[in-house]
Amino acid sequence: MTTSPLTTEQWLVRPTALPVIRRRCLRCRSAEYRTDGKFRVNANHKLLDVWLLALCAGCGETIKLTVLERVTVRAIDPQTLTRFHDNDPSMALQLLTDPGLSRRNSITLDWAWDLRKTDVADAETVEISVGFLQRIPIRRTGLLSVGLEVSRSEVQRQIAAGTITSADRLDGTSAGDFSFTHQRKRPTEYGA
Repeated sequence: MTTSPLTTEQWLVRPTALPVIRRRCLRCRSAEYRTDGKFRVNANHKLLDVWLLALCAGCGETIKLTVLERVTVRAIDPQTLTRFHDNDPSMALQLLTDPGLSRRNSITLDWAWDLRKTDVADAETVEISVGFLQRIPIRRTGLLSVGLEVSRSEVQRQIAAGTITSADRLDGTSAGDFSFTHQRKRPTEYGA
């Protein structure tokens, strides 16, 4: 029996849309808000407040997520201020990836994401590097399930069996790059 050399594969996790914001609405029973990247900038003399606006999915009620509070105008980069005024969706994406915004506003986020990968055909052992385009917290077993096209319970079984190994913890949530090794089964191992 000959073993093939270690082959590498690249996976890239990227957001497909702005996330759903999880927070209980005070007017209806919904717990979902959606944002399209609109900001509100309010000036009080030389101090600015900046909020990211979101609408309740149930009743349309608007909430303001605090981005900046009572900040002097000079403390804000002019380009950043322009992006707030222009309702730049990439600025909203950048801010929503900051865990501080979630903590400050008591919200959780559900991200829509997809996985771009370079498949390696017929390699028995593959070293897979996972990169994140944006800081999106994802359960690693869920990510491996999508990438390997198996159920999460199968991913957990393979981790326990040692066919999926990593120097990093594979349970829990991750928003940063990591790598793992996957030993794929040969066709004779699947049974007849």
